[in-house]
Amino acid sequence: MKASTIAEREARGRAAREHSKRSSHRTVGELNRNPIELLKQSSEGRVASLIPLRYGRMAVSPFTFFRGTAILQASDLSQISDTGLTMPICGDGHLMNFGGFATPERQLIFDLNDFDEVSVGPFEWDLKRLSASLVVAARHMRLSRGAAENLVMAAVTEYRDRMAQYAQCGALELWYDRITFDRMAETALAPEHRRTVRRGMEKAANRTHESLLEKMAERDGDRWTIRDAPPALFHVLGSNTLFTPEETEMFKSANWRKLLERMWGEYLKTMLHDRRDLLSHFTAQDLVFKVAGIGSVGTRCMVVLNVDHTDEPLFLQIKEARPSVIAQYDKSPAIKHEGERIVQGQRMLQAASDIFLGWATGPAGRPFYFRQLRDMKLSANLELFDADLLEGYARLCGWIMARAHAKASGKAIEVSAYIGRSDQFAEALARYAASYADQVERDYDAFMKACRSGDLQARSDADMAADFRV
Repeated sequence: MKASTIAEREARGRAAREHSKRSSHRTVGELNRNPIELLKQSSEGRVASLIPLRYGRMAVSPFTFFRGTAILQASDLSQISDTGLTMPICGDGHLMNFGGFATPERQLIFDLNDFDEVSVGPFEWDLKRLSASLVVAARHMRLSRGAAENLVMAAVTEYRDRMAQYAQCGALELWYDRITFDRMAETALAPEHRRTVRRGMEKAANRTHESLLEKMAERDGDRWTIRDAPPALFHVLGSNTLFTPEETEMFKSANWRKLLERMWGEYLKTMLHDRRDLLSHFTAQDLVFKVAGIGSVGTRCMVVLNVDHTDEPLFLQIKEARPSVIAQYDKSPAIKHEGERIVQGQRMLQAASDIFLGWATGPAGRPFYFRQLRDMKLSANLELFDADLLEGYARLCGWIMARAHAKASGKAIEVSAYIGRSDQFAEALARYAASYADQVERDYDAFMKACRSGDLQARSDADMAADFRV
């Protein structure tokens, strides 16, 4: 098959404007849906006793509500026309799903770091999720309307400019491109903010498996045991469990080691030979249930502590892989295993991925994926940001998203041709983000009303922790 020329690919990108004008992206569409019903739908199949905690974390602010409601925006985006320029997308690319972590070579890079919703979809869906999150966050920080608009313009114009650069890159050059902390500080941040990044790098360097062992576990005879810290961390069959007797049945029928062994063998088959050999040096010590994040609360997530012959630890997270909300609303390829979808999507979109990524099927036929629990990871603390630092961060997110899309899709030429060189696309997304932030606030009000009326039950971490004595 003859490869398309660059001119032909540029023409395809520009042709997408005929059915999806760049100015059309300002609209949020007619949103005739019940947010409470969609939330209940997204809670189906989760651990019932943890759903109130999910709602409690979402209830903190419109911003935390937004983070936990990817299903709402996916549903809303499906109601309006799109560019047709589809590719692997993160699916939940809000500003808190970017962060720093170590590559296998122990180099700190900044990249997308959450792929539970990864799927094939229109490229602009990721940008609209990011843009809306910037305005919702700006309002949370009590920044002006103008400052919020500047954040979106900064992110989207950076995406435009980087995509134009990537359209000139060869395939290998694009594949090897990484946004290191040093490169990020020099190109995306003002000099006065680079010191903040350096401090963050120093903290991240100390976030290792060894430091985690000291905080989370203790010696119990000849093995290590993870300490309960409900509701965030607990043994499923322990006194602090949040599972009902029916839900613990799968653990009672086989102890946790047998449960892990069945999944472990399948997991190893998804790994490269050298990774399997590396894992053979570790022995499992303990398994606990972990409650993390906001949108993931109530999904089944476990942490297994392994140690090698020198007692050096390796914490692996085994997380339930639920269907992507993007796939529910966009015509995506059939999925054989949701864990494989997440792992393969992460490998495609990230510049460098966790060497322990893999997948397996767990109890009741539920799909799971494996990853390291923490490895020199660093995330943004918005409470410490000012408007200038947040704008630099917005540019960085736009850059990262452009690199991820270009690498995963090979469509940088088409996307760049569609966006063009003007500010028209960015201005449309700024209008969209402001309007969608208004919708988030309306949905949040409806959500809080449902919590107050008892239609939804919401409990905070403190409320639930008070039920236990550790």
